[in-house]
Amino acid sequence: MFIPQDILTFLFAAILLNLSPGPDMVYILTRTVSQGRLAGFLSSLGICTGAMVHVFAAAIGISAILATSALAFSIIKYVGAAYLIWLGVRALMSGGKSLQPGSGGTKRLSNRRIFLQGALIDILNPKVAIFFLAFLPQFADPSRGSIFWQLIILGSVVVGIALIIEGLLVLTTGLISERLQGSTVFSKWIDRVSGVVLIGLGLRLAQQER
Repeated sequence: MFIPQDILTFLFAAILLNLSPGPDMVYILTRTVSQGRLAGFLSSLGICTGAMVHVFAAAIGISAILATSALAFSIIKYVGAAYLIWLGVRALMSGGKSLQPGSGGTKRLSNRRIFLQGALIDILNPKVAIFFLAFLPQFADPSRGSIFWQLIILGSVVVGIALIIEGLLVLTTGLISERLQGSTVFSKWIDRVSGVVLIGLGLRLAQQER
C-alpha cells in the first residue's frame, strides 16, 4: 500500500486546509440549519463528490489545462461565481422563510437537489482544481509506482478528512439549530448572513487571479 514519506506533514496540511472556511462550509451550514442534519450530510457528500471529480481531473492532467489556459480558468471561475451569487440572492430573498417549514416561503430542497448543489459548488470552483494539482504531487514519488494511483489515494485521503470534519460540523450545527428552529429572528438572520456570505464569496471568486 502506498504511504507518502511525509505522512504526518501531509495529514496535518490536509486537516488545516479542510478547516479553512469557504463556499462549501457556508453551504453545509445553511443546509443543516434550514433542513436538518440529513441535509447537512447530503450537502457534505455532494461537495466531497465534487472534490473527487477534481482529484481525478488532476490525476489525468485535465487540471493542468485550467492552470495554463486563462480562458478555461475564467469560464469556470465566472460560472462558479454566478452560481454562488445566485444562491446568496435566493437566501436574501427568502427573508427567513426557508427555515420555517409550511410557512409558504422558499420550498425545501429535495435530497437529490441538495447533493447536486453541493457537487456543483465544488466542481465550479477552479481554485479547488488548482489546489489538488499543486498540493498532491508534492507527496507523490515516481519511484514508488503509478503516479496516477498515488494521486488518487492522496486525494481520497484529503476528501475523507473533509467528510469527517464536515460531519462533526453538521452534528454540532444540527444540535444548535434544532433548539432555535422556531425562532423567526434566528431564521431571518441565518438567511441574511448566509446570503451575504455566499454573494461575497462569489464576488471574491470572480476577482481572483490564477
